[in-house]
Amino acid sequence: MAVKLRLTRMGRRHRPFFRINAVDSRTPRDGRVLEKLGHYDPLEKDTTKQIVLNRDRIEFWLDQGAVPSDTVSEILLRNGIKHKYAEEKEARQAKARKLAHAKGKLFTATERILAERKKAAEEAAAAEAAAKAKPETPAAS
Repeated sequence: MAVKLRLTRMGRRHRPFFRINAVDSRTPRDGRVLEKLGHYDPLEKDTTKQIVLNRDRIEFWLDQGAVPSDTVSEILLRNGIKHKYAEEKEARQAKARKLAHAKGKLFTATERILAERKKAAEEAAAAEAAAKAKPETPAAS
């Protein structure tokens, strides 16, 4: 049985609350749960209460081969629980970034935005330089 660590949405409309669960990978999002491992409340102001994890059980499931979802993986890393899947994902992203840069393409949205700003600044500087280089003609009266 393939086990995944993923979120189950709880709460009401406009007030989400998520449980972090160990589930069989074939079950639906809110389906049968093998074990409740913690919870995550994105609207909680107190950061100590926002994420509550049962660290021992999470490490047990990770040792058994459970694969965390991307969101759960980020939550675990923020709370100091390192796992091999995050390292593998980071390696894949680094390889993809390297390939994109080798082809001369931009990898992330941040890189695209910075490139557009740089291009706009260069165009503005060129237009300003062209305006200064244009000789001024005296006004005929």
